[in-house]
Amino acid sequence: MHSFHWQITITGMETPRLETRDLSLTRNGRLILKNAAITIAPAEVVCLMGPSGSGKSSLLRCLNRLTEPPPQSVFVDGQDITAMDVIALRRQVGMVFQAPALFPGTVAENIGYGPALDKRPLSPSSITTLLAMADLPADYAHRPITELSGGEAQRVALARTMANEPQILLLDEPTGALDPAARRHIWETIAKLRHELGLTVLWVTHHMDEARAVADRMYLLVNGRVVDEGEPEHLLRAGSTHITADFAAGELE
Repeated sequence: MHSFHWQITITGMETPRLETRDLSLTRNGRLILKNAAITIAPAEVVCLMGPSGSGKSSLLRCLNRLTEPPPQSVFVDGQDITAMDVIALRRQVGMVFQAPALFPGTVAENIGYGPALDKRPLSPSSITTLLAMADLPADYAHRPITELSGGEAQRVALARTMANEPQILLLDEPTGALDPAARRHIWETIAKLRHELGLTVLWVTHHMDEARAVADRMYLLVNGRVVDEGEPEHLLRAGSTHITADFAAGELE
């Protein structure tokens, strides 16, 4: 039986945990991303914001090769991800979507899905550990997913991703369909995982209050280009002339 032992190695600040360099992406003859460059340090939480259609989800999908990026454009711990085994990459760089997309069965069956595919079945104690990481009680293990609330389902999806022991977590608007209390619960859960495990997080959101609450830094993506970057309190301070402040005020389309 697979024993769940988390191992996180924090690299020096001279090597970003995650980085894109001049990342460009074309789809159906249209340029989706244009020389996008972001850098995320180990254990940092960064929010990616921008108008609808700006390329946020496309950028996120490039980071674990759900969409194949050009060579020498995306790096994890300094290594070009296009030279990595894609399955190993997706274990290291986990992703949680807005819709949990759980399959029929129990919570434990969903959480153990990834390790089982890799012939590393999780023990009941490992399932309990993962439930605790997602701030869910141990007795949820045998609960059918049909009995979960939206917020609980999203936390099970998070636990399922964490079962692969990623060092980087990509979040594509995971609270977009949740009520305010469930959103805050996700915020607190991610903060705990960053603090306890040194998890590095890139979080796509359209909620400005969410970015203020969770992010160490923010990037603003407009028409596929990174047009602004900085700490939320700086970009969004009263009287700010940053383009992010215009976006927050609804003055950017």
